[in-house]
Amino acid sequence: MPVAKWNGTVLAKSDTYETVEGNIYFPPDSLVREHFKPSATHTTCPWKGEASYYSVEVDGKTNADAAWYYPEPKPAASNIQGHVAFWKGVTVER
Repeated sequence: MPVAKWNGTVLAKSDTYETVEGNIYFPPDSLVREHFKPSATHTTCPWKGEASYYSVEVDGKTNADAAWYYPEPKPAASNIQGHVAFWKGVTVER
């Protein structure tokens, strides 16, 4: 079961997930919401669409834009709608 952690704290854990381009995308209900703060950052992927970001906060420390998701992906990526993936030092263990 994949688990996402940062600074020793679990951010997400789920036995259901999607894998796209080597990244594990966790379903929205698997997130420990208290650690997620919306970010104003957006990027665009040619085939997935516009990504939105969350900053992750643990024990008073912030990892800016460490999580991303596609609220309204293009049809080819509809399986990851709302799912969250991580980077910037967040570890994902299987």
